[in-house]
Amino acid sequence: MSETGSSQGRERPEDEAKGARRKRRRQPLKASPEALERAALRYLDRYDAASGHLRRLLLAKVTLSSRVHGTDAAEGAAAVERLIQRLTAAGVLDDARFARERLRSLRARGCSLAMVRARLAAKGLSQDLIETTLTEADEDEVGTDLTAAVTYARRRRLGPFRSEARAERRERDLAALGRQGFDYDTARRVIDCEDPATLLTEAGPR
Repeated sequence: MSETGSSQGRERPEDEAKGARRKRRRQPLKASPEALERAALRYLDRYDAASGHLRRLLLAKVTLSSRVHGTDAAEGAAAVERLIQRLTAAGVLDDARFARERLRSLRARGCSLAMVRARLAAKGLSQDLIETTLTEADEDEVGTDLTAAVTYARRRRLGPFRSEARAERRERDLAALGRQGFDYDTARRVIDCEDPATLLTEAGPR
């Protein structure tokens, strides 16, 4: 048997080491306070987050650690709360800032106010904070649902932004705006209009 053939079926030492590292990485986090903090900071280094969303992520790790490693879930939850409070006090977590920035981003993408509220709530923000953010935001940041619906239709090439088969796809386009939280009247005005620029001028301030 050739040297090449005899080596088949046997892993090289470097391959075995890689396999061992992959196996260790697959092991769930053992939720010590230090490990939870490292996990939180790694996440925040990649993504902005509201405190409620980060809390949910960390508590999921605590639950998994309790099941796999036998760690104390109550102690883990307490460690998460201390960490959230510390990151908030340091300004690393700022729910008001997060809400303002996410509002601006969602509206720029053409999200309805109903969808904005739902997505902010899904990130763990309180209803009080959501409504305060909407009330205190600049007019340009909030805009109107009509403006947002035109933005969304342009992004998705719906209604007046279609290059063909507009009439045949009217109902489908109306439904697409409806699924995004726009009311029927707003959806109809956008999908049936001939000149979106004129429609936006008519909309005026919120």
